[in-house]
Amino acid sequence: MTTAAGQVSSAQQAPRHPLDPDPAHATKARAVFALGLLGMLTGLFIGGVVPATVALHLSRQARREAYASGGFLTGGAWLRRGERMAWIGLVLVAVSVVIAVVIGVVRLAGSPFGHDYPTNMD
Repeated sequence: MTTAAGQVSSAQQAPRHPLDPDPAHATKARAVFALGLLGMLTGLFIGGVVPATVALHLSRQARREAYASGGFLTGGAWLRRGERMAWIGLVLVAVSVVIAVVIGVVRLAGSPFGHDYPTNMD
C-alpha cells in the first residue's frame, strides 16, 4: 500500500521507546462486551435495546481510542464479540416488537367493533 507524500505507513514507524508502558486491555472493550451480553440476554424483553445501543455507541469510542493509541490499547476481540451480541440483542428487540404488533392486530381484528347491545334493545 502506498501513502501520500509526507505520510508514514505503519510499517515504517519507529519502534516503541523502552520506557513506554506495556500494551493494556481497553476497559471500554470489556464494557462493550458486558453491555452487548446484557443486551442480547434481555433482547426478547424489549429492555435489551438500552444496553445494546449504549454498547454500540461505546464501541465506536473504543475503536477510535484504540486506533489513536497506536497499539497500546488491546481488546479488539472483546470489542467485536460485544458488538455482535449488541446487534443480536437489537434484532431480538425488533422481532419481539413485530410479534407484539401482530398479536395486537389479530386480537383487535377478532373483537367486535362498537357497542354490543343486548338483543331486547333497539
